Amino acid sequence: MTPRWPERLWLVRHGQSAGNVAREKAHEAGQRRIDLIARDVDIPLSALGRDQALALGRWFAEGEEGARPNVLMCSPYLRARQTAEIFRDAGGCRPTLALRLDERLREKEFGILDGLTTMGVREEEPQQAELRRLLGKFYHRPPGGESWCDVIFRLRSLLDTVGLHHGGCRVMIVAHQVVVLCLRYIIEGLTEEEILAIDAEGDVANCSITEYCFAETEEGDGEMKLLRYNVIAPMVADKTPVTSNPDAIAGSRG
Repeated sequence: MTPRWPERLWLVRHGQSAGNVAREKAHEAGQRRIDLIARDVDIPLSALGRDQALALGRWFAEGEEGARPNVLMCSPYLRARQTAEIFRDAGGCRPTLALRLDERLREKEFGILDGLTTMGVREEEPQQAELRRLLGKFYHRPPGGESWCDVIFRLRSLLDTVGLHHGGCRVMIVAHQVVVLCLRYIIEGLTEEEILAIDAEGDVANCSITEYCFAETEEGDGEMKLLRYNVIAPMVADKTPVTSNPDAIAGSRG
């Protein structure tokens, strides 16, 4: 019988993106809007982001074969695809491993708040800012966008697919900050308060590793055990600068 869970599961946030850099510049300049060069889905990695993905690949390349992924899943967003491709090309997994794009791993949809800084949300969408304050990020859904609950709903379906097709495999998922956090919420059976407390401790670092392994339980069905969260060892080992920028558009933090 095929196992219900992967043997090993790694969750990786994409490397620093040009959108992350643009967001920081907008905040420093006190601007309402982020100067995005393309659709969010088409925002590429920054030069540093490419170096971070390279460091990640090199770090896995130095490990044993059994400690490398044999399934590579990815958000369709360009920055995530580039991270996965650079990781693979650097030896993080076998060079012929297919990159499995899945739209359920996409960035959280921000709808009407897309491209606004925190100040921009307060000044241009005060009603949404107040609703967000009252409801919290877990339940607040901006017009045309998603709440964390909406992201969790699609990720539950994603994990069903992982279990059905990749049970017993070594799976790496390359996606986005909110996706990493929401997957933790599902896999570990956390509460709203618990996952928001983890989020409040700090951003998920670019190209950091969150790792699970399968563990047997007394009930016999097994579970995924968290081994490490938000680990930046690949960048430290490669002497590559570490970044933990919030995602490019408003709403990922705060």
